[in-house]
Amino acid sequence: MEKQPPKSTTLRVRIALDVICVHSYLGYTRFSRAAHRMRAEGHTLRVEFLPFELAPGAGTEGEPLLPVLERVFGPQAVQHTLQFAEQVASEGLELHYERAVATGTFEAHRLIGRAARQGRAEQMVERLFRAHFTDGLHIGDPPTLARLAGEAGVTVNDSGSWPAETAPASASETDRLQAELDRVRGLGVSGVPVFFIDGVRPLTGSQSEAALLAALREAPRTTSDG
Repeated sequence: MEKQPPKSTTLRVRIALDVICVHSYLGYTRFSRAAHRMRAEGHTLRVEFLPFELAPGAGTEGEPLLPVLERVFGPQAVQHTLQFAEQVASEGLELHYERAVATGTFEAHRLIGRAARQGRAEQMVERLFRAHFTDGLHIGDPPTLARLAGEAGVTVNDSGSWPAETAPASASETDRLQAELDRVRGLGVSGVPVFFIDGVRPLTGSQSEAALLAALREAPRTTSDG
């Protein structure tokens, strides 16, 4: 009798995050490593991103981040931020706060939604995190977003600009994103990251890689013929 091929398993994960949130960056980095291990074992992970704005309605003029933190939260916030950057360096994250730009993230989330429809959301999210925290790029700036989209393999429109120049499509995406932002807050999400792994209680905060891997292993999976 011919041996049957092993069955593949599929697991759905939704992650609420913001790409200017350092805990989202750390948590997503750890999740990515856990997901890589699961995929290497033959499992399929369907990862979706739920948008969340740390500062809803914030402008995209762009200001140096550290002075903004000091103005809003006080000098100790800057000290704690720089200390945290040193702590996570051992995990491979380069956080260059001295050149980071404070900005609203509505357009960045809209780009993630566009990337998701092209099957490139994970690549887009990682690139946006790295652009903000490592490269010191202004991720609220449309030309910068268009360039980052290209680097992540995401097509924005025929002209290569961002947002799309066609008003109806742009308005439709804007309305969908605002509705999704409202829906995510309606789920009770008030801080990020939050990991919604089907069949497992939500995990909040920058969980360890071990905790995320354990949750992925615990989750029930849909089995289909591979």
